[in-house]
Order: sequence, then C-alpha cells, then structure tokens
Amino acid sequence: MIVIDYKDRRPIYEQVEERFEELILKGGLMPQEQLPSVRNLAIELSINPNTIQRAYMELERKGFIYTVKGRGSFIADTEHLLDIKKMDLLESVASLLKEAKEIGVEKQQVLMKVEEAYKV
Repeated sequence: MIVIDYKDRRPIYEQVEERFEELILKGGLMPQEQLPSVRNLAIELSINPNTIQRAYMELERKGFIYTVKGRGSFIADTEHLLDIKKMDLLESVASLLKEAKEIGVEKQQVLMKVEEAYKV
C-alpha cells in the first residue's frame, strides 16, 4: 500500500501523506474505510509512529480523513476534494498551454500529446 523512498529528499511523513492522498483520490480507498492504526502502519513500514501520526494529522487537516476517538481514522467523503484537484490540474494545464503557445509549440503537437495521454 505505502512504499517509502529513502532516496527522496522529502520527509517521510510527506511521502506517506501523498500516497494516501493518491489512493483516496483514485478510489483505492473508499469513504468510511478505516485506515491502519498508527502503531500497525509504523510497524509495517518500520518507521517511528510519530511520523505516521503527523501524516494522519495533515490528512485530517486537508479533509481527506477524520478521526473517531477510540475507534481510529477513516476516509472522509472526498468527492469535493476530487473536484478541487481537477480544477487545480486544469488551471495548471491552461498555464502550460499558454506557455507552450508563447514559445511556438503548434496546436497539432499539443493535440497529439493529449491523444497519447488519453489512449487506453
């Protein structure tokens, strides 16, 4: 589920947080599904429980999960977060397209890349 890259310069808690965000947004983890306990995930990944706790706190702060005292952490209803992520990505694409146009990238070249990306 979670793989730590020790060559990555980012802190481990950020890697854990990012991987959970990906799993949640891509449907790998469903709303109301319980996350592993901090202790169990720390043992599984061979890292300090405080690191997992920090990742969970960030996920909760961003609205990806919620905690029920005495029961654990659960995936929140994240449909609105997916909509926000899509809008952010579309804004990034628009900015890249504007930059590509400014340096002379042809529309047909862009369309070919879009077609390549959407091939199944």
